[in-house]
Amino acid sequence: MSNITTDGSVTSNYKWYILTLAALTFTTAVAIPIMSMPVLFDEISKELGLSLVQVGWVWGISALTGILTGLIGGTLGDRFGTKRILAVCCILGGMTGALRGLSSDYMTLVMTSFLFGLVPAGIPMNVHKVCGIWFPDRLGFANGIVAAGMALGFMLGSALSATLLSPWLGGWRQVLCLYGAISIIMGILWSFTQATPVSGGVQTQHESNVPLRKGIPHVVRVRNIWLVGFAMLGINACIEGTLGYLPLYLRRVGWPDTSADAALATFHGISLIAAIPIALLSDRLGTRRKMLMPATLMIATGVNLISFSTGNLVWLGVMVAGVVRDGFMAILMTMIIEIKEIGARYAGTAIGIVMIFSRTGNFLSPPLGNSLAEYNPAIPFKFWAVLALMGCLGFYFFKEEK
Repeated sequence: MSNITTDGSVTSNYKWYILTLAALTFTTAVAIPIMSMPVLFDEISKELGLSLVQVGWVWGISALTGILTGLIGGTLGDRFGTKRILAVCCILGGMTGALRGLSSDYMTLVMTSFLFGLVPAGIPMNVHKVCGIWFPDRLGFANGIVAAGMALGFMLGSALSATLLSPWLGGWRQVLCLYGAISIIMGILWSFTQATPVSGGVQTQHESNVPLRKGIPHVVRVRNIWLVGFAMLGINACIEGTLGYLPLYLRRVGWPDTSADAALATFHGISLIAAIPIALLSDRLGTRRKMLMPATLMIATGVNLISFSTGNLVWLGVMVAGVVRDGFMAILMTMIIEIKEIGARYAGTAIGIVMIFSRTGNFLSPPLGNSLAEYNPAIPFKFWAVLALMGCLGFYFFKEEK
């Protein structure tokens, strides 16, 4: 069935196809290839002889390259359109993600992880920009859907990679190659999509091209972007460090492998269930900031509870922190696009700048936190919880507009 009506307007079915494709892009091209690593680290570290700190560097190194790529990806999306950037990022991300499976030692794993980090970092801001283009009147809901897609990928990557796919396919290397192939398929699908809605045969102005020399100078003058960036520096550092360390930590305090992986999957599973309701609630209440602050406190509280390492408190901490994680991201991205000076036009660049702060925290947090485990295996969680509380200050000073 054609997606264009006789008067040149896009049918409602086609925008839902775009939203589904955007959500599945988060699932297959971003979340699964990333979140498979924490549960595969035990197998990888035994084969390659990695220490805990080296595992932290491998986990954080892709965020380093994402610092630059995230900004470039968002700016290029504003300039050349989301369709082209998403197609390229998915295909190249699949190739570099599979390349990790060829690593023969610590240095080659670091190098391939570094290369992998260059590409998927350009996807999130363009997916959220797609939501702003195709669902300007239901932005919170659309961002909730794609956030649920991310949560689904995180859950599947942590639940299936080590316990099911690795034994079935013959090891962690084949698992990463499989995920790379799926990402390439997603890129091919994006290359055949329509770039923007049309009405009466005329392209809408939701995604007009922004000159490269104009986008970044315009966005960096917006005070609220810096406040959101500061908040994400601490909050994402907390989440990233926790997710990379949790399965290894639980194994080292005596949990069975399946239970350790199940704890990580539970974090993402409960996030998947709650992502859309939380996004819808923020639409209904008409406020983003007043939901982000308590959500941040819940993340910090949950991560701190994990540090007590007893079974019931770990499960409680995982659920308290996980229930708001992806709903938090949906609300945050909606809030950025709703800033008066940003809108869908500058969304890619704005989210890219925020991601610079976020990925800086992602890069530094795992090795720093993991190094504290030498004194006590539980201390890293307390360190990461404090970082999340610091990030809450950014939302406190944020000026929200009705």
